[in-house]
Amino acid sequence: MVFAGRSSQELGRRIAGRLGIDLGNVTLKTFANGEIYVRFEESVRGADVFLVQSTSRPVNDSLMELLIMINAAKLASAHRITAVIPWYGYSRQDKKSAPREPITAKLVADLLQAAGVDRVLTMDLHAGQVQGFFTIPVDHMTALPMFVDDFKERVYAGDLPERLVVVSPDAGRAKLANHFAERLGATLAVLTKQRPDHNEAEITLLIGDVKGCVAILIDDMIDTAGTLCAGAKVVKDAGATRVFAAATHGLLSGMAVERLRESVIEEVVITDTVPLPDEAAGSDRFRVLSVDRILADSVHNVFVDESVSAIFAGENQLF
Repeated sequence: MVFAGRSSQELGRRIAGRLGIDLGNVTLKTFANGEIYVRFEESVRGADVFLVQSTSRPVNDSLMELLIMINAAKLASAHRITAVIPWYGYSRQDKKSAPREPITAKLVADLLQAAGVDRVLTMDLHAGQVQGFFTIPVDHMTALPMFVDDFKERVYAGDLPERLVVVSPDAGRAKLANHFAERLGATLAVLTKQRPDHNEAEITLLIGDVKGCVAILIDDMIDTAGTLCAGAKVVKDAGATRVFAAATHGLLSGMAVERLRESVIEEVVITDTVPLPDEAAGSDRFRVLSVDRILADSVHNVFVDESVSAIFAGENQLF
């Protein structure tokens, strides 16, 4: 049985459709004082329950709603509860970078397990150690093959005739970018940056040759887009003929949409792990690929106790 929270209703509906079932009926509402109410409108006793919910904006409401859904399913005697979390919120707070800071990604893992979840399915985690914060199985999926196929199709169609270079936005994403470049038959370049404050970044160096190339900046998420736009400008100034960007999670917070529209980036390719903001809908600057097939295949394989990594030919590891 597949149910969806309010942040992932459309995605949940498409996942259920690909599985050949109807999305489960669940009442979700918020009381006047902000408290969340959940009630499954059909029996889940003895069922394998999959709860689809990205912890997207409003992040804390989405997370709390997911926890309450898990608890409701647990108390209703569900056989097994799997949280399908396309975007795992708080994943950037995965370590203590300064004294007296929390490790919130671990706290979220503890909350999910305390609520009663038996398994977690998630996509393109920001940090690999988040998997180790759980004592239950965590299946990690990736949108990388989708991006590879999408850009390869455009190369074959003649839309991208020039030499390709994949650009990592920072040293931490170099392995991901290198893997993407190898599968795309492209070269690699790396940007280095420093962060003077949260959600702020300064590009300090470009390593690699981008002159005369079509550049593709690849990352796991786009939040305020400050780093991405600054990196794109450096790449363009270094001689790239065209600049594209690709990221699994299009959070697009604050002034991100406006920044991207005014940037040198020709197109931003993202997935629907997070709903596209209203201000970005209908814009030709953004192209959205759906992860419904990947998630539906993963849900099916978990349900029948088959390998999830087989869906990705073993290429769903974290980099």
